[in-house]
Amino acid sequence: MRLKDKVAIITGAGQGIGQATAMKFAREGARVAVCDINRASVDDTVATIVANGGEALGYTIDVTDKASIAKMVEGVMGAWGRIDTLVNNAGIVQDAQFRKMTDDQFERVIDVNLKGVYNVTKAVVDIMIEQNSGCILNASSIVGIYGNFGQTNYGAAKLGLAGFTKSLYLEGAKYNVKCNTLAPIAATRMTEDILPPAAFAMFDPVNVVPAALFLVSEDAPANVIMGAGAGF
Repeated sequence: MRLKDKVAIITGAGQGIGQATAMKFAREGARVAVCDINRASVDDTVATIVANGGEALGYTIDVTDKASIAKMVEGVMGAWGRIDTLVNNAGIVQDAQFRKMTDDQFERVIDVNLKGVYNVTKAVVDIMIEQNSGCILNASSIVGIYGNFGQTNYGAAKLGLAGFTKSLYLEGAKYNVKCNTLAPIAATRMTEDILPPAAFAMFDPVNVVPAALFLVSEDAPANVIMGAGAGF
């Protein structure tokens, strides 16, 4: 029960790495706010957590919509009175070779994957500062570090997110707000066209979760970019 009584908000928690993270955090004792743009996925994740003895609330949010974020934060504070952990996991891909990429494809990925993190973090950071405690974990990607064909938009957002997190760490340190970056590779709907079948089976999202759990635990470092996938 490494997260006993901690309150965690996880975006993109309806599937993939976000869902696996939400379920693990709940098993470790956290009260989890399951946030996703897909209502059915939110409901399924919450139901699974509750059925296994955990505590969770579900919120349908769009990370580009500040009003839905504000309503979620208000609900979490009303129910549990604090926010200890924020995992910014929500993301999308809109792949295209750069010379064929449209402005909309580039801007939409930046809006969700980078500006969306800004929006959610902005809504909770003052709460953590007033508590004099908190942990923010932002999900980057190995694509941001190594690149990937057809993902200039995604790579730009994800490496930008690493820089965002490092600067946020410097501002949060004196308030005991830890900030870290997770750079995973996992078998999700976003990577099913990238990974060959044998590798896809190895890179189950659950194999990223131990790194996420470590980076929000009491013993977590700060200002770290940690790669994770396939149990490594």
